[in-house]
Amino acid sequence: MFRIHRSRPSAMLVSLVTAYALLGEAMVAGFFRPNWLMSWWEWHLLLTLAFVFVAYSAYIQFRREGSSQGLFDSVALAATIRRIQARYDEALEELVGHLRRMGESGSSSGPPVATRLAGKFRLNEGQAAVLDRAGQALAAERELSARLGALVDVGRRARVGLGEEELLAGSLERVRQAYGDVRIGLVSNGQVTVGERRFGVDDFKEAEVISGDGAVVHPLTVKGVLAGALEVPVGTTRQDEALAATLASQLSIALENARLYRELETLFRQYMSPDVAASLLADPDQAALGGSLVELTALFADLKGFTTFSERVEPGEIVEMLNRYHGAAVPCVLEHGGTIVQFVGDALLALFNAPAAQEMHAAQAARAGLAMQAAAEEIAAGNPGYPRFRIGINTGLALVGNIGAPELRGFNAMGDAVNVAARLESMAEPGTVVIGATTHAQLGPGAQVRPLGALTLKGKEQSVEAFVLTALD
Repeated sequence: MFRIHRSRPSAMLVSLVTAYALLGEAMVAGFFRPNWLMSWWEWHLLLTLAFVFVAYSAYIQFRREGSSQGLFDSVALAATIRRIQARYDEALEELVGHLRRMGESGSSSGPPVATRLAGKFRLNEGQAAVLDRAGQALAAERELSARLGALVDVGRRARVGLGEEELLAGSLERVRQAYGDVRIGLVSNGQVTVGERRFGVDDFKEAEVISGDGAVVHPLTVKGVLAGALEVPVGTTRQDEALAATLASQLSIALENARLYRELETLFRQYMSPDVAASLLADPDQAALGGSLVELTALFADLKGFTTFSERVEPGEIVEMLNRYHGAAVPCVLEHGGTIVQFVGDALLALFNAPAAQEMHAAQAARAGLAMQAAAEEIAAGNPGYPRFRIGINTGLALVGNIGAPELRGFNAMGDAVNVAARLESMAEPGTVVIGATTHAQLGPGAQVRPLGALTLKGKEQSVEAFVLTALD
């Protein structure tokens, strides 16, 4: 009772506490007094004082509140408030649910929802009106919150490297939860189709939005050019119209980001090997300077006679010849899982088992080398003056990683295995593939080779066993 008084002070509660104290005093006095007559009078006197104090407190509270109701209600006021709040919250939630379902179905038949709930929860007319206004305000607030949340989600998706179709499909699913029956269409052959409606590019030049059939169509633009259209149900307030326009702007930004990401990724992949590009896009930290020691197979190739060819033709013919040869050689490397790390004039260096791990990398490099020579043979057959590829392949340990400076760096490999591959290439005849002893050992009996014996290579103190690879089963 004292805790109730502290939370909500009341004269009635004070009087009850005081009365209890007086009664307790009377009991103690009656028990310990030797003169029972005196105890009897004292007990009645204290009891009378307690009764008078309670009656006086009730009179004071009656004058303060102007009613006899509630004199003892404060004793259970907290529990009563909780019950009222619970019933009000239940009625309000049910009202909001009815309003939402009515909005989705477009039905407004039957008596007002608040009236039906007033009967269910025994509310008077004033309480029902308050409940109706509160329900509508809460429903509007929740709808606004859901739409703003959808806008935030669309913005988050715009920061992720997703394709157009995946981006729009995910955004559409999320937006429909907040905006209702929303449709999105992209421009194709100069037209955009949204649901059953079709628009031309010029339709949006005359008006910012197109209204009709209970829906509003907003343009989606990328760099000022129409890229698609967004159809949303007609709003009932200016706030609805503003949110729909904001959604169209957000989707336009997301669409532009997706296209920009695709363009950058395409350019990125064109300037480095797909494996390197994929690893950097997945984990940009891999671009840090440094490297690790890895067993790999290096393939080095250049064109024998390139210098002589360059002296007697125009620069445009040199570029045409290189592009034709490299255009045939690069697919051979990529199809066998290799990574081209550099072009140096007429030469190229490809790695196998780096940066991505690769089983039987020596065999894959050997097959790539044979395929390159077969493709180059077809090009040279129609151009007798063209130089010819010679290829060296070697397997061993090398340091693989990003080499350069913080301002400019490149993925490369350094080590004896790579140097030996370059030296073997310089010893090869045009149109042949020369492999080292380690590569030959890993190819196994399926390799058809012609031994070259122990070769003395530039920069090597010890001779190196080499073989001409002619075929591989």
